[in-house]
Amino acid sequence: MTKRYANTAMIYAIIAMITGVFYREFTKFNGYTAPTRLSVMHTHYFLLGMFFFLILMLLEKAFQITGRQTGKILLTYHLGLNITALGFLLRGLTQVLATPLSKGIDAAISGISGIGHILLGVSLILLLLQIKKRAE
Repeated sequence: MTKRYANTAMIYAIIAMITGVFYREFTKFNGYTAPTRLSVMHTHYFLLGMFFFLILMLLEKAFQITGRQTGKILLTYHLGLNITALGFLLRGLTQVLATPLSKGIDAAISGISGIGHILLGVSLILLLLQIKKRAE
């Protein structure tokens, strides 16, 4: 399992680098200098993607935290992280391109990020409870 966590960390590191380059180049190409949600995709993927799975790898090695429910919990985590990033991407693109949004579309984009954050939060709590149980 530690190798799977290491591979997942590598994938998220690559995604983080890609989103960082995209943010820098897309805003530069469009002459956009104000703050944008695109900037947080890079850090979210590094911290909640790469670092999270590196820490899981260490915890697995120390406490063998992987249990029956771990796959479902981590699937929820992956969905949450990537849905959150999708919300950031949509919000950032509309900011940089100065796209006028109706109240409904604006709320839908916020809702996408909100759903992603809820999934992340629930999966983090479930995983922490599993780690606590295994570490005892």
